[in-house]
Amino acid sequence: MRIARDQQLDGIRAVAVLMVVYAHFYATDGSHWGHIGVRLFFVLSGFLITRLLLDARDDQRFEPATALKSFYARRALRIFPPYFAVLGAVWLTGLETSGKVLGWHALYLSNFWYAHQDAWTPWVLCHTWSLSIEEQFYIVWPLVVLVAPRRSIATICVGVVLCSLAFRFYWPMTGTPTLARDLLPPASMDALAAGALLAAHRAGGAALPRWAERSWKPLLVVSLILFPLKSVATTPVLEWFVWIGLEVFPLLPLTLLVGACSRGIGGYVGRLVQAPPVTALGRISYGIYLYHAIALALVVKAQAFIPVNVSEQGAGRLAVAGTATLLLAWISWIAFESPLNALKRHFPYARQAGCAPAIAGADAASAAYPGATVERGGTLQVSDTRWT
Repeated sequence: MRIARDQQLDGIRAVAVLMVVYAHFYATDGSHWGHIGVRLFFVLSGFLITRLLLDARDDQRFEPATALKSFYARRALRIFPPYFAVLGAVWLTGLETSGKVLGWHALYLSNFWYAHQDAWTPWVLCHTWSLSIEEQFYIVWPLVVLVAPRRSIATICVGVVLCSLAFRFYWPMTGTPTLARDLLPPASMDALAAGALLAAHRAGGAALPRWAERSWKPLLVVSLILFPLKSVATTPVLEWFVWIGLEVFPLLPLTLLVGACSRGIGGYVGRLVQAPPVTALGRISYGIYLYHAIALALVVKAQAFIPVNVSEQGAGRLAVAGTATLLLAWISWIAFESPLNALKRHFPYARQAGCAPAIAGADAASAAYPGATVERGGTLQVSDTRWT
């Protein structure tokens, strides 16, 4: 049943966003876990978006123009209001002089701004680079999935992954590493395309290649070995090897993790990842990611009134800024995001033959899984209610 499986994907979202919060609030060693969390979000996005679009293609009433219009309308409802609310709050409060570059953020070009500056300034919006990558992906990828020959989609995904790998091998020839190697679109398209490839394989009924099943554990072990080396001073050659290894080697394990949860993991791990507190965090993960830097900036400004140290990484910052972030994200979800998500029902991926079955299906879905939407005459679309 897709409801249970998508609960586990919500659990994976919680894991990903907690990695980011740990890296930004607690870790003192330049932890790479935050970046891995973002990479996991990219794999999830590629998988879920491609799955939705392929489902739309399978509908007998499929029309590319209708599906494309609905996709962009639904993405706008889900992503734009909280994002632009954050930009407005930053502008009104003048945090870290971010207002001077809000145009870049408003156009979802944050990654290009920070790459151009080669510095994380102003830092309070630096996390928006990944949101810009996703929006740039959303502009192009629906056209590919909805228009390209169905049999070519998997091949296109493989081509994108290979181009991203070639981009990484180019960087040793450029001399000193810069932020551009991590922030330009090719640096992240492999993770998005890997998730899309997983969805394409699932839609075609193909089993995972045997090499993938055999190699994910060794790749995971190598990745864990490389983690401590990330913060150690090394030669330029070894630094490049560690960097590319931590970008490439975890990709297959992350993709197979998403694939396993999309099918439903059993046992203790499955029960843990779909436990109500975990899935609740997953449902508000977009808000947590979006608001956490703002909450941190405000908490640091209020240090004089806070009895624990929030000005430096550590337990105090994690407790206070983490609580503030969760509160902001929860309020945003209840009062802001969830009501807007309900408007997605006006933008089905395929033209509806009649509204009665869909309304009946929506009532049943809402009772079983709050926040779910119903499309194509009653087909439940749980995943599209989340941050994908």
